[in-house]
Amino acid sequence: MPVDHGCKPERSYDMIREIEVKAVNGLAVLMVLIPTQLGISYLIFFAIRSLALHGPSWPRLLTLAVAVLLWVTDLLLLTGGLFTVAPNEAKVLQLFGKYVGTVHLPGLRWANPFYTKTALSQRVRNFETGKLKVNDKRGNPIEFAAVVVWRVVDTAEAMFEVDDFKHYVHVQSEAAGRALATQYPYDVFVEGEKSLVSHTTEVSEKLAVEIQNRLEKAGVKVIEARVSHLAYAPEIASAMLQRQQADAVIAARKKIVHGAVGMVEDALAELSKKSIVDLDEDRKAAMVSNLLVVLTSDAHTQPIINAGSVY
Repeated sequence: MPVDHGCKPERSYDMIREIEVKAVNGLAVLMVLIPTQLGISYLIFFAIRSLALHGPSWPRLLTLAVAVLLWVTDLLLLTGGLFTVAPNEAKVLQLFGKYVGTVHLPGLRWANPFYTKTALSQRVRNFETGKLKVNDKRGNPIEFAAVVVWRVVDTAEAMFEVDDFKHYVHVQSEAAGRALATQYPYDVFVEGEKSLVSHTTEVSEKLAVEIQNRLEKAGVKVIEARVSHLAYAPEIASAMLQRQQADAVIAARKKIVHGAVGMVEDALAELSKKSIVDLDEDRKAAMVSNLLVVLTSDAHTQPIINAGSVY
């Protein structure tokens, strides 16, 4: 018989969506079941007393058996059906493995005693990813970590679509962080370019979107995602610090030169305007050179007084 070694087509299925159910008020059930339990207990006592006084008979034995059965049934309805729901908590109901619905309304509730009732918190949770070592857009190794704030919004998806939704959230958040870090350079070296350092807010917003897209099947909503740690990897941190310092020195020099040129222009304009001294082109060039040296020098310049004429 031939064996088909080809890949089987993926079976399509409908995702399980949350169904909200309204459970019966537990206090109302208690007001009915407790008096019933007391009444059945009295009936059992009466049947046992009748057997003791008048001896066994089929009607008396049948009455006792029915009373005991009713007492056990009432106790099962009382203890197996009652459950509590805390604020921001949900109880997922299943009947022999089949999803029935979810109860959200807090308080004492009652449902079919054969239902299994699984508690699932819908409170806001947060965690911090570990320090991920990834390469940025330029291939530089960096360390990246983020804080993710999230909560469960669809209990059916969280329970039945993924195996462990908490672990799923952690793994997918780290995967989204790794993917996002590779899309941006760590720092800006080209004017107008976006980087992890200079556009932290935009990066955090995009990280939240990336994580949310990965958690659609888990019934989870990402409230906020924020970059909590960002640094060069230790093996290149020293070299990149020197590069940043060099960039800062170059930027400072450009600013100093720009200011010095403006001051020289103002000086020549004032000298010409007030006719203090008449300089030819060579003397202007020498004066400009001297002023630029004085204004842009790191060390204090030593003045030389000319005791003779200007020329």
